[in-house]
Amino acid sequence: MSMARIVSYAGAAAATLLPIAIAARKSARHIAVSAVALSLALVVSAFCVPALAAEAQDSVHSFYQTLLGAMKEGRTLGQSGRFARIDPVVRRLFDIPSMARVAVGGIWATLSAVQQEQVTAAFASYISATYAERFDSYSGQQLEVTGQQPSGSGIMVRTRITKASGEPVGIDYLLRQNDGVWHIADVYLDGAISQLATQRSEFGAILRRDGFDGLLTTLHRKVNLLTGTIAKAS
Repeated sequence: MSMARIVSYAGAAAATLLPIAIAARKSARHIAVSAVALSLALVVSAFCVPALAAEAQDSVHSFYQTLLGAMKEGRTLGQSGRFARIDPVVRRLFDIPSMARVAVGGIWATLSAVQQEQVTAAFASYISATYAERFDSYSGQQLEVTGQQPSGSGIMVRTRITKASGEPVGIDYLLRQNDGVWHIADVYLDGAISQLATQRSEFGAILRRDGFDGLLTTLHRKVNLLTGTIAKAS
């Protein structure tokens, strides 16, 4: 083979291999960049997940601090005073609109905007009044946040309430983010009994029997009884 032909073949081979080499170099660079990006994402995730969980726990801890404060001043505040102390915190930390929608059930979609606002407000007052009635005084009870774990689209914050007798009760709070803020979306007794499921069953029975107006009247009456606005029947 002549030298000219060898040179010709070499030139052709170089022309063929050069684009391949360039492509391989770009691919290697892309893989390296992707690997760095993935590593950074994992690092950020490792820091963010505990931070998010801590924020969720902070919401429950803040709620418990409010309950303890109301309990320690329970006799001085009285029923209505405890309600006034707890109610704004419940409205800030609980996802009341979502909880009311779930508790009311399928009829929610048939309600007018005014009716939805009415039952949501009454539902918030009912939750606050219930806590104000149950956490009425302090005798050494302990309210502790014990941990958390991912749960679907949210975080389940686990807590323990130790009664004055020393008996522990497990209460779990399901929290979801809403506009970047963690809100309580449901409460579970002993990790199994959903407060919302229980309320949905109770409200459903009232709605079937007395309709929407009956539910609203019942919620208002319960709030009045729990806050001492009207006397309980003896």
